[in-house]
Amino acid sequence: MNRHFLGDTAVLLGRSLRHIARSPDTIITTAIMPIAFMLLFVYVFGGAIETGSDSYVEYLLPGILIITIASGISYTAFRLFLDMKGGIFERFQSMPIARSSVLWAHVLTSLVANLISLVVVVLVALIMGFRSAAGVLGWLAVAGILVLFTLALTWIAVIPGLTAKTLDGASAFSYPLIFLPFVSSAFVPTESMPGPVRAFAEHQPVTAIVNAIRDLFAQKPVGAGIWTALAWCVGILMVAYLFANLTYRRKIS
Repeated sequence: MNRHFLGDTAVLLGRSLRHIARSPDTIITTAIMPIAFMLLFVYVFGGAIETGSDSYVEYLLPGILIITIASGISYTAFRLFLDMKGGIFERFQSMPIARSSVLWAHVLTSLVANLISLVVVVLVALIMGFRSAAGVLGWLAVAGILVLFTLALTWIAVIPGLTAKTLDGASAFSYPLIFLPFVSSAFVPTESMPGPVRAFAEHQPVTAIVNAIRDLFAQKPVGAGIWTALAWCVGILMVAYLFANLTYRRKIS
């Protein structure tokens, strides 16, 4: 059964990756908006923002990486919606393939595409002056957090991809996720925010994740912060995975 699932997932993953290879503009589009934000905040607003950091791009990059993921996963919902409306799922159901492999192929495609976009954003940040004191383990820890967060948001994206009535509705869900980093420590320290906004910013997942990545890049002691970030990532992933699979079963039953 496992071999059946893995083989089916690999075949469907290849199908999805071929679609991306034929239209690389989806990855380019995903990276353009975060890069534009990074350029705007570093070169226009950066001089007026007090973060206590020598380089604003080093303070900013973790939040930009989160925005990159949030904008990228909208394409998962988009592709799922097109497959649902195009009858691809019904066609797959008539074939002897593992049902869950269809969803996993879309999720892994999202992971690959988002990792490419993240690499592009980091390369641009390096050109802009970003430097990290982190060693190999630090970079691997950052990559692990970003992979977990990408999987968590991707499984959230599966739900509107399966249930949306229109193409715009399938991808519009990502807008609040893109906005969330703006009410966090991604762009400015939370200490500068008014009371209610600060309380929200300090207790939402993006702040914990951004702070953990920032500390890892700077090779600072992460303490309990990294466990808070991992708890958010794993918690969101588990809940999203559960609801996405329940939605999928209802749709294909």
